[in-house]
Amino acid sequence: MSSPSRLWIPAALADLLLILVFAAIGRDAHARGDIISGAFTTAWPFLAGAAIAWVATRAWRAPFAVWPSGISVWIGAVLVGMLLRAATGQTVVLAFVLVALISLAVFLLGYRILAALFLRASRKRQRRP
Repeated sequence: MSSPSRLWIPAALADLLLILVFAAIGRDAHARGDIISGAFTTAWPFLAGAAIAWVATRAWRAPFAVWPSGISVWIGAVLVGMLLRAATGQTVVLAFVLVALISLAVFLLGYRILAALFLRASRKRQRRP
C-alpha cells in the first residue's frame, strides 16, 4: 500500500479535475460557449478555495479521508469560491450556492468514499490467509 505522502498527488489532481468538471457541466448546461477556457474562468474561485483548504488542514496527511480532508476541501471550495466570485463581480445566488454545495459534495466526497471502501476491501483481502 502507498504511504499518504505518495497519495496526495492523485487526490489533489482528482480534486482539481472534479472541480473543472463541475464548472464545465455548469457552463454547458447554461449554454455559455467556450466550455474549455470558460470552465477555468468559472472554476478558479473554487480551485483557490480547495487549495486554501488543502493547506489549512494539511490534507496531504490523509488525502483520501472523508473527514477532515474531504469535508474541509468541499466546504473550502464552496465557501471561498463563493466569496471570491462575489468579490470579482461574478454571480452568487442561492440556487447556485445550493447546486455548488450538492455537486461538489458528490464529486469531492464521493470519490473519497469510494477510495475508502476500496482501501478497506483491499486491507481485508490482505489479512486473509
